[in-house]
Amino acid sequence: MELVFATHNKNKLEEIKFLFPHYIKLLSLDDIGCDEEIPETADTIEGNAILKAEHVRNRYGYDCFADDTGLEVEALNGEPGVFSARYAGDDKNDAANVRKLLSQLEDKENRNAQFKTAIALNLNERQNLFTGICKGEIIKEQRGDKGFGYDPIFKPENFKKTFAEMSLSEKSKISHRSIAFRELIAYLSK
Repeated sequence: MELVFATHNKNKLEEIKFLFPHYIKLLSLDDIGCDEEIPETADTIEGNAILKAEHVRNRYGYDCFADDTGLEVEALNGEPGVFSARYAGDDKNDAANVRKLLSQLEDKENRNAQFKTAIALNLNERQNLFTGICKGEIIKEQRGDKGFGYDPIFKPENFKKTFAEMSLSEKSKISHRSIAFRELIAYLSK
């Protein structure tokens, strides 16, 4: 089986290839000649995943799946949420996003947060949605040099390490993305 994963993000692609069974060949947007940035204009994480999957199916004709992920912080009423990648501006700068979030939380005691991933799968003229959530908290300083995005300041519940301090193998056992992708893989394995 061949599926397109609607992403240009090489870090994300590497995480997913680590989780996926070897009998499913994963192609990225680059592999199918899609060099455009697919608009993410929905007001929910699920809506953005659906938009991207529909774009690939309608424009390129491939069976595909697309995901969207957001960090939702309780004290900020769910922000940055759907705007997680662009929280500090349209250039999607991880360091600037982290700085902005830490400054927004400076005077807040409640640092509870959750990562949420939604995956839209378009396969055989049907669409399915899979969701994964990882609860945790935003710590006050950055720790670790692995991962990407908000990983250096997100500490999952019941763990002492941030995502950025975990190996890919450790993170893949508990992350929001891996939870959603395990659901997707279970569905594809039926």
